[in-house]
Amino acid sequence: MKRKIVAVLLALILITAAGCSSNDNQAQTEAESNSQLGTLEFKANGEDFVRQGFVSKDGWNISFDHVYLTLSEINAYITDPPYEAEEHKAIEADNMVSLPGTFTVNLAEGGEDADTISVGTIEVPAGFYNAISWKMIQAASGDAEGNTILIIGSASKDSKTIPFRIGIDKEYQYYAGEYVGNERKGIVEPGSTADLEMTFHFNHIFGDADTPAEDGLNAAAIGFAPFAALAQDGKIDAVAEDIESGFSTEEYNKYLEILPTLGHVGEGHAFAEEL
Repeated sequence: MKRKIVAVLLALILITAAGCSSNDNQAQTEAESNSQLGTLEFKANGEDFVRQGFVSKDGWNISFDHVYLTLSEINAYITDPPYEAEEHKAIEADNMVSLPGTFTVNLAEGGEDADTISVGTIEVPAGFYNAISWKMIQAASGDAEGNTILIIGSASKDSKTIPFRIGIDKEYQYYAGEYVGNERKGIVEPGSTADLEMTFHFNHIFGDADTPAEDGLNAAAIGFAPFAALAQDGKIDAVAEDIESGFSTEEYNKYLEILPTLGHVGEGHAFAEEL
């Protein structure tokens, strides 16, 4: 009888020890896994053109009060080989992380020296996230409802000032590779935070007086004059239909060619498909 009791006790001890060992191993695995995680922050940037204003290629001094832009399905990738936007195709990668949700941001928020707008953060495995994709879609509600981009501000030239409210409703899917700028982005170290940036170049629409007239940017841009021609009662309140009907055919076609080029990663180009 005593031998049976001893045998049962030994079995219980072994089971308990095995359970503790299993729990310890699981805890160690989780700790090791967590030690390889970092944080990836997604940002949106209209650059100094939006924060500080600029002079268009045709001499209009433009300042922005609000530049609303709606983003969704924001994804970051680890790609090998690196993604090249010039190949005009979607990103293919086994390693992808996603920022859930839809976000309407105001690129003109804050003062002239305001920080880049934070869209959201996620916890991700450590690594070099060298590609990004996002959609620019119509806002479902709020001030920018029905627009992918809503630009509010004023433009002045020759002692004439025109307040404007310009709505853009075209939706695009953007794909881009590594950020191009003064620093590298997307390198997530364990326990640290890195960022990826979606950059938007509004001088592509209006041109830039500080850039030579023969430069490709100004050759493609339409300037502000076609928008000024839409003014009624001293102000511009133009949605997509007003722009289509108010521009000449040449101006409107040029405008449509410009819109997909707004999205960048710093100075790096993105491939855009209209949705």
